[in-house]
Amino acid sequence: MTHADVGPRHATIQDLAAHVGQEVTLKGWLYNKRGSKHLLFLLLRDGTGLVQCVAAADSVDAGTWRVADEATQESALTVTGKVVRDERQAGGVELVVSSLALVGASAEYPITPKEHGIDFLMSHRHLWLRSRLPWAILRMRNQLIASIHAFFQERGFLQMDAPILTGNAVEGTSSLFELDYFDEKAYLTQSGQLYGEAMAMAFGRIYTFGPTFRAEKSKTRRHLTEFWMIEPEMAFFDLEDTLGLAEDLLTRVARDALAHCTEELAILGRDTAPLERVRKPFPRISYTEAVDLLRSDATARMLENRMQALEEENAALAEEFAANRKRYGQAKKGERRRLDAREIAIRRRADEIAEALQNLPAWKDSARSFVWGSDFGGSDETVLTWHFDRPAMVHRYPAAAKAFYMKRDPDDARLAMALDVLAPEGYGEIIGGGERATDLAFLEEQIAAHDLPKDAFEWYLDLRRFGSVPHAGFGLGLERLLTWIAGIDHVRETIPFPRLMGRISP
Repeated sequence: MTHADVGPRHATIQDLAAHVGQEVTLKGWLYNKRGSKHLLFLLLRDGTGLVQCVAAADSVDAGTWRVADEATQESALTVTGKVVRDERQAGGVELVVSSLALVGASAEYPITPKEHGIDFLMSHRHLWLRSRLPWAILRMRNQLIASIHAFFQERGFLQMDAPILTGNAVEGTSSLFELDYFDEKAYLTQSGQLYGEAMAMAFGRIYTFGPTFRAEKSKTRRHLTEFWMIEPEMAFFDLEDTLGLAEDLLTRVARDALAHCTEELAILGRDTAPLERVRKPFPRISYTEAVDLLRSDATARMLENRMQALEEENAALAEEFAANRKRYGQAKKGERRRLDAREIAIRRRADEIAEALQNLPAWKDSARSFVWGSDFGGSDETVLTWHFDRPAMVHRYPAAAKAFYMKRDPDDARLAMALDVLAPEGYGEIIGGGERATDLAFLEEQIAAHDLPKDAFEWYLDLRRFGSVPHAGFGLGLERLLTWIAGIDHVRETIPFPRLMGRISP
């Protein structure tokens, strides 16, 4: 059964290939238009894809031609026509128009094919969602969500829901949004993990999937103040079991993206080779080994080689830019459009290179002087991932750098049985978790040492009083995962309406 077999009595663009030779009706919006006095090419979108609709003045009635001629960008239209094969077009088909009606007129649309700054686009996010890049990214988001649910459901996990409003913090209150809850202090959740542990003690293996909030005053490319987390918790799991589960999950997600998002990946210009390398086994290194790698001569040489390669690329781009400028005056209209687009791409890449060349010397110094016991920063994670061709799993972190509920390593009390999974290509941490402490007295000591209110955690301590078992889990940030899978620069593009420091609208 195709998508066209259900729902409204009109076709969708994604199913047109099944209707070649037939007359269908489409309902959508005008994405772009070009043509002449007698022939118009209308690019229609309906949310499932794009299709070219060809209207000839001598083949349609006067009313249809008038609508086609006067329709502006983002006008809502109903188009009827015959589906014909054309391998040059997206989806391999186009529509020969027989009739066309205006559903909703569009005023002068603010987002045009010209280059817009990111602040303008974010302020018009409600409209920017209609453009090709957001379309591709957010369809991939949907696929990742479907893959994650399928992965856990096929393994017998139950999806459970943790509260968004909580009376206690998971990792302290410094990064929480506080609010008044009927004259009591409450917080927007930073994690559903503690509640997940309770549910795992009832159902064995569960996962939560919901919004979480962090009040960190950060403006990095990896941070949102509101984001979605997938948090499995498993009774009778240890650290090794959890590493294996995370490995299987990421392998599945990458495989499904390659299988089901070919069009979206192509639109984004994503090099799929790194995704094709996401296969087991993943590299596994201890925190101490990761520190040694950061400090190593191999890392210093790698960073020096990257800087040299970037300088060479920058010189080549400058040469190409100058050559294109010389050609521009003699170029025809179509060639000028191509040169304009290339100029935008060159400027964007040159800005990226300039930023990298500014950062890399500091990253090199930071890596060389990294102090054991410190938590990895974003640059440290980036540098580590450049040593691996697939996700890397770092385990056994210093306990002082991790949350109070982490189990200590029985062979080294300085260490927590914690894990992080770092995405390759410089994307850094996408998963964090580990084994949970099971000893009641130890947890009571940790709550006191972290100056947390014990009464707020009495229910959590009950999980250790009544049938405590080894258990573990992790949190996977959906937006960070998508940033890596889609191969984009900033996490803000991976959620329909991003919430950032300084931005809560639209």
